[in-house]
Formats: sequence, C-alpha cells, structure tokens
Amino acid sequence: MSKAIENLNQAMERAAAVRPKVGGFPFLAESLRRAGVIRNIWSLPACQSLFLTSFGSVVMQGAPLLTGAADVPAFEQDALVKALRVDQAGESTFREFLAASWRAGVVRYDVDFAARTVAYFGCNGEKYTEAYPSVEIG
Repeated sequence: MSKAIENLNQAMERAAAVRPKVGGFPFLAESLRRAGVIRNIWSLPACQSLFLTSFGSVVMQGAPLLTGAADVPAFEQDALVKALRVDQAGESTFREFLAASWRAGVVRYDVDFAARTVAYFGCNGEKYTEAYPSVEIG
C-alpha cells in the first residue's frame, strides 16, 4: 500500500471517529485537509473519487449509480441545494446524497480543502459553489 493510500485511509478513520451525524462534512474535510489532501474530485454517476494529496494522487472507485446508457438530467440548482440541506441535516446517507445530486444534474463535484469550498458542475458548464465552515477537531 502506498503512503498516499495509507495516509488517506487513516484520515478517513480519524474523521469517522469525530464526525457528527448532523453537519459532519466539515469534520471529514478538516481531517483530510490536515492529512495533506488538497482536492477531491467526484465523478457522477460513476462514483469515482480522485484525491490529490501531498503524498500523491489516489483514485477510489465506488459502486456506480447506474449501468448502461442514460440521459443526463438537466442541472437544477434548487434540487441540488435541497439535496445538500437534507444531507447536512443528517437525513440521508452518502449514497442517497450522491443519487440526489445526480438527479439534480451534477456530473462532477470538486472539493478544494484550502478554500473550503465545493463546486458542483452540470454537463453544460453549469456550476454551483458552496463554502463550508472551518471546524476544530481534537
């Protein structure tokens, strides 16, 4: 196992130990930032996650949301914001959040850990960016 993968896995384990059910993403993000993760780029519906870290890049392939050909949903910012708020309230699983984001027309999202922002993209150049708060973890 590479240093990049080992470091990433340890950061995710630390985050899981301190992350609250409600509003937990900033805790995960801070744990990853402290571990040297610079960016995280998710591709939907493939559920592929690319981590750019100070130790090297790591790709994680999750179970895709669909198989075969499918029409890409139109980008709907209001539906995306609703999916975000449901997730932030702890009322959905991560997989449910990804599915709701896809239905809202998100084909990719990019987390910038230094800027503490997440940018969500549609396939025709649409973009919605949201900042997340800084948190302290022990």
